[in-house]
Amino acid sequence: MSPSLPSRSSLSPAVDVPGLHRDVLDWYAVHARALPWRDPSCSPWGVLLSEVMAQQTPLARVEPAWREWMERWPTPEVLAAASPADVVRAWGRLGYPRRALRLREAAIAIVERHGGEVPRAQDDLLSLPGIGDYTAAAVAAFAFGDRSVVVDTNVRRVEARLISGQEQAAPSLTRAEKDLARNLLPVVDHDAAVWNVAVMELGALVCTARAPRCPDCPVRGRCAWLLGGRPAYDGPARRGQKWHGTDRQVRGIIVQTLRDAHVPVDRGDLAPGRDEVQVDRCLAGLIEDGLVEPVGAHHFSLPGHDEAQAG
Repeated sequence: MSPSLPSRSSLSPAVDVPGLHRDVLDWYAVHARALPWRDPSCSPWGVLLSEVMAQQTPLARVEPAWREWMERWPTPEVLAAASPADVVRAWGRLGYPRRALRLREAAIAIVERHGGEVPRAQDDLLSLPGIGDYTAAAVAAFAFGDRSVVVDTNVRRVEARLISGQEQAAPSLTRAEKDLARNLLPVVDHDAAVWNVAVMELGALVCTARAPRCPDCPVRGRCAWLLGGRPAYDGPARRGQKWHGTDRQVRGIIVQTLRDAHVPVDRGDLAPGRDEVQVDRCLAGLIEDGLVEPVGAHHFSLPGHDEAQAG
């Protein structure tokens, strides 16, 4: 049974919530991208995998990797039996390779605690390694059609413009944003689940961060930001992410070197030309994170190298 309608006291009486639902859901029915994890036949495991892969990663890069993983590891049980080295190597260039190890750990937990089936309850999802509030809510909504509050960067931006009249959301998620998303959620489970993904899609395709296509927006006549003359963002400074020369870049170089090698690599060949102190710091962090293993005194490999070689 669907929960009762939440209080909408934080919304202006001028906000036509049913009309907003109709406009966005009708737009999504026509313009939604045909992504494989949105197919009704996709398993909850496929949905969970897509959500973890898509964290801070463009969907154009996610889809081919997702298809490869689903072909190779179509169930939690199969992934749980894979070696850590194979999992990290298969992660490729999706970024943040620790997610690959957490997915394997989550698969093991699903097999051990839930008989190999992705759990439906959000508390059970949250207990899985590497699964946070967003992913648990997204899996509940998109895999099981449950009514949950799913708030990502696109949702925050769309709702900031549409309801609050602000060009951009706050630098980090606030309680007010979560309350707003909850207050805008349709009552019926199925509609709520589709609404979540529809608002995300609107943010990804139309209400983009840098060049919003306002003439193509299905709710342009309801948008507080557009109706207010599209005022520029004047909130706290938003910091861009640096890449070149950072520890994150060096960590990526080390992991990619080990992926390509398939054999233990000498310390001096992990990141040639990089600052030695930085390489040592990154290497120590990768070992602590379980992404790299020492092999002897001066060589290193992906985790589970011996197990992978034996297989």
